This record gives sequence, C-alpha cells and structure tokens, in this order.
Amino acid sequence: MKKTLVLLLLSSPLFAQYNKTQHSLDVAVAFGPAVSPSASYQKLYGIGKSDRFKIGWGVRLNTFFSGQKNYITAPASLTSGKQSIVAFFTENIAGNLDTLQLTRSATGSLNSTIVLQYSFRKLDIGFNIDAFGLTFGGKQSGKFVASESKSLNNTNQNAKPTPFNLLLISDSDIGSLNSELYFRYWVNKRFAVRGGASFQFIEYQTDRLLTFENDRFRHKALLPFLAVSFSPFK
Repeated sequence: MKKTLVLLLLSSPLFAQYNKTQHSLDVAVAFGPAVSPSASYQKLYGIGKSDRFKIGWGVRLNTFFSGQKNYITAPASLTSGKQSIVAFFTENIAGNLDTLQLTRSATGSLNSTIVLQYSFRKLDIGFNIDAFGLTFGGKQSGKFVASESKSLNNTNQNAKPTPFNLLLISDSDIGSLNSELYFRYWVNKRFAVRGGASFQFIEYQTDRLLTFENDRFRHKALLPFLAVSFSPFK
C-alpha cells in the first residue's frame, strides 16, 4: 500500500511538472561607490512543458568593500514601527533613526539563495535573493550620531558585521543580504555573460546597546554588476 501511494505521488502533476534542470557557476562584480565581487552556484528546475519558467536554489559568497559609509538604524520596529511586508509600505520615523559612520566597509557573507528565471532560446531574465547564512568581517570603530541622545551623540563606538543573515522582507531583514535582477546571454552551450542590478543590505552591529536599545545599523547599496556564467551540464 505504501509503495502504491509513493508511485501515485511521483506520477502526479505536481511532481511531473519539474522537468529539465540547469546548473551554473557564476562570478560577478558589482561596482560604483563600492566594489562587491561574488561567486555563486545555482540549480534551476524547469516547470511545465516548455521549461521556460524555472525556479531553484543556490549558494552565494558575497564580499563588499568601500570607503566611508553611513549605517542607519536597521530594525523595522524602529525605522517604521511595523514588521514584515507592512514595513515596506510604511514611511520611516525620522526621530528613531540614528547613524553609525564607518570610515570603511569590508565584509564577506555566505548565503543560500532563491532563484526565479524565465528563459528564451539564448536569453535568461531572472531574479535571485539571499535567504539565510553567515557574515564575517573585522571589528572597527565609528562615530555614532544620535538623534535623541546628547550623551551618546558624536561618541566612538565599536562595531562588527552582524553574524547571522535572514530574509524577512524589507527592513525586517537581519544581517547582510544580496539580491539581483539580471539578464543573461548564452554565448554557447557552456558560457554566458550576465548583467543587471544588485541591491544589497550590509549590516554592522555595535558591541553595546545604544539609543532605543538598538545595536544594529544598515547600509543599503544599489549597484550595477557584470558577470560570467559557466554551465558544466547544460
């Protein structure tokens, strides 16, 4: 009976819709006011008879390097007073926003990714976003500019990258996460060039709680990027 149920499930439309898979290795560089090289692997599953729409997963190693940047109060409970997707549509509360000024940024993160893609004959149009992972980087000192505290305003504070990353939508996110909207052109069956826009959250955490009992500060970066892809099994 159990074997019969398994066979019925595997032959159902839900499972039958996942057809051809696509593997790719990718090296990208986002650039502008910061430089952000990354390397990734992704596996996509074709859905439907045409296999044009694909959904999949991946792993990405991100790095982010820049000079002086301002890091703003990160938690959604402070920036907008809302959580989850509601925070995306809510205006920021200016009085709750403090700034941590760092003279340099140098982080690395290893995250799992979620990928959506639509493919033509030689052209892919897609979107990917980091889901969860870890960030590493050194500790440094920066100037804290407080909106409500005279005693903490213009003081030096120690901070290091927030160690854990988690996708929760908009300002509810935790840690450092990367997302890309991209176009990819396959030169041949193995090699492709890719380009688009990278939107990144980079987050540092102070070694003590500051105003509003907060220790997390975020920089948001929108950067163009270029990449090359290799598909060993295409």
